[in-house]
Parts: sequence; structure tokens; C-alpha cells
Amino acid sequence: MRNRPHPPFGPRNLSSLRVFASVRDRRKGFLVAGSAVFPCALGRGGIRTDKREGDGGTPRTSLPLRSVFYRADRLARPRTLLPLKRIGPRDAWCDDQKDRRYNRLIDRPPGKAEERLQREDHLYDVIVELGWNDRPVIRGRGSAIFWHLARPGFTPTAGCVAVEGHVFAKVLPRLARHCRILVR
Repeated sequence: MRNRPHPPFGPRNLSSLRVFASVRDRRKGFLVAGSAVFPCALGRGGIRTDKREGDGGTPRTSLPLRSVFYRADRLARPRTLLPLKRIGPRDAWCDDQKDRRYNRLIDRPPGKAEERLQREDHLYDVIVELGWNDRPVIRGRGSAIFWHLARPGFTPTAGCVAVEGHVFAKVLPRLARHCRILVR
């Protein structure tokens, strides 16, 4: 029997990832994928059990990975089993609590939008939509919790989990279709 090479950090079809805060800075943490550990940025409010819109907290919960959005003009199509969508200039995320489309992907002409997905910086070149407050949507409980690219130095997010680009290239192909991120 031949020895097969193992992936560098564990099995394919990972059914869960874990995120936990650093003991030194609650706005930074670690994403665990199999046996690999990657640094990540968390929300400016740290990990919270009482997540609300605008508090900057990353919710302490189990979040399903819904879909992957990517900038086809900047990146090759990511390898993943998750549903995949190209980000276009009209794509935005509604964080207006008064709008019936709150916490949903919306179609908006270029210009003002709640949260434009096609950004000048590279933070949203690849985004994994996390299933937070979406089934059902409760107004004011928070919107747009993503797993996206980190700023240099892992500065805090508005509540999302952010990693370096190479992490997506390594982890996305190994995720099971119904993977979850466990934020603890």
C-alpha cells in the first residue's frame, strides 16, 4: 500500500472551524482549521454574547458558512464546495434596520449604499457570508457578519472575522459544504 501525502493541516471536508480571542487583545484572535492555527482580527468590541447592530462585536455562537463572494477582476475563482458568487458594482449589504431588506444582499446602483461589497481596498476581495441573524432576521440584532481579508496588523473589524489572503487559499478547498465557524 502506498503512502498518500496528507494535506498540510488535516483532512479535507472540514465540517467546522473554531475562532477564539487572544488573551492579550480581545480584538485579535485565532482561527483553527484542523490542526492549523491562523491569526485573525475580530470586532472592535471583542466576542459578545449580546450582539447588537453597530456594537462592533463578533457574536459568540456557531455560524454556518452560507456562501462565498469574490472579486473576479482581482482573484481567480476560489476552489470551494460552498455556493460561489462574483461581486459586482451593484452588490451591497443592507444594514438599515428600517429597510425590509435588512441583513440581506441587495442590488444598488453605484454610489451610496449601506455596505458596498465592491470596495477600493482589498478587504472584500473574498468574503464568506456567515449565517448570523438571517433565519429569521431580527431587526437590530446585527447584520453582515463576514469572514473576509484582514487589514495589515490585524486591526479590528466591525464584527467580522478577518484573516490573511493565503488562509482562504489553504482553507476554502478543504471545507465541507455544510461547514460552521464556532466562535468561542
